[in-house]
Amino acid sequence: MAEKSCSNQGCTKESCEGCPSKKTSFLVDQNIYSNVRHVIGVVSGKGGVGKSMVTATLANRMAEKGFRVDMLAAKGYRVGILDADITGPSIPKMYGLHGPAVADDNGIIPVVTENGIKVMSLNLLVPNEEDPVIWRGPVIANMVKQFWSDVIWGELDFLFVDMPPGTGDVPLTVFQSLPVEGIVIVSSPQDLVRMIVTKAFNMAKAMKIPVLGIVENYSYLVCPDCGKKISVFGESHIDEIAASLETEVLGKMPIDPSLASLADGGKFSEQKDTHLDAAVEKLYKLYRENPKDDEE
Repeated sequence: MAEKSCSNQGCTKESCEGCPSKKTSFLVDQNIYSNVRHVIGVVSGKGGVGKSMVTATLANRMAEKGFRVDMLAAKGYRVGILDADITGPSIPKMYGLHGPAVADDNGIIPVVTENGIKVMSLNLLVPNEEDPVIWRGPVIANMVKQFWSDVIWGELDFLFVDMPPGTGDVPLTVFQSLPVEGIVIVSSPQDLVRMIVTKAFNMAKAMKIPVLGIVENYSYLVCPDCGKKISVFGESHIDEIAASLETEVLGKMPIDPSLASLADGGKFSEQKDTHLDAAVEKLYKLYRENPKDDEE
């Protein structure tokens, strides 16, 4: 935990106590064998909106070699997923990953998916994946920080943090402890969506974390017979909500049984989806404008 010194040369130790320019940083150093360039949080105001599926879809798209953005061929980026949903992890199951993860004197080594994404999750560390995690908030928060400081992520262009729903301990810990450059808010087309999205948006604003945009999941169902879009959960209002918050809609993902089959079968690395191209483009531009290090 680092402490920023006061820039006012006229201050004394006594007069500077409580000064707003003297701020404490809670940022945790990443592992010395890690070089993560961009950390992106994926959040939701409530559970059951398919946040982990959106996280995995974004990771797959950014790791995919040869995808196109603005009609330009882009390389496949080096990608990782930090599963911060400690009590309800689902990322390993989606990719068919099993522990135990290996560790050495330098740290914990993430498990790699078939399409090259590095993953760390509590389910890759516990002896039995089906055992419940009955931990209090501070213990969970410390585990999330250890996934950043003790895991050897190596060279990564993007690390996606799949967070638990809500605005509790874990999102607060991630926002304070990791150098998050922006978040993607995941929602669904239901009556409570305005309140739910606004809560997540306001938390990010309070923590001074940029909101990259909103993804609406379960937006519609395409009839397999006629191709008509059916609004299963009612008409979407996400565009007007995004406009009221002065942010943008990064994509609308349909209800797709094939995606559920891939996730249930542990084959989500085979997933190909183009509904989040606006989000991919935004991340691509973020990388081009802030490469952090020269490209290899």
